[in-house]
Amino acid sequence: MSNITQVISANKSMTTWTKGVTASGLDSVLNGVGPYTVFAPSDRAFEKLDKGVLDNLMKPENKAKLLDVLNHHVISGKVNFKDLKDGEKLKALNGKELHVHVNNGHVKIEGSEIQEHDLASSNGVIHSLDTVMVKN
Repeated sequence: MSNITQVISANKSMTTWTKGVTASGLDSVLNGVGPYTVFAPSDRAFEKLDKGVLDNLMKPENKAKLLDVLNHHVISGKVNFKDLKDGEKLKALNGKELHVHVNNGHVKIEGSEIQEHDLASSNGVIHSLDTVMVKN
């Protein structure tokens, strides 16, 4: 089975996330043993960012900021969609809390709704988000 980086790289709706993971060096972590849970924004989610935000993050001199933003979308451990509970707080790799809201079968992480979920990998699970969790 493929690891997180390989699964995301093969997903046609996560090309922007893949570029960011590679540019930030996060791929070296997501290729590791894990397990990890990744809340990966879709390409459509990145398109919602204010003009210039993504281009600015992708500049080599902003690698640390990019890594911080991407680490905000990853937690240690494997959490499947059905196991996410309303009011739960998850700790992202950047040390910040992620708040989970469940309502009528819809799950939001910090206000970003999970679209595709439970994409399996050898070292964790991936859920696709409709919004990037960053202040733009």
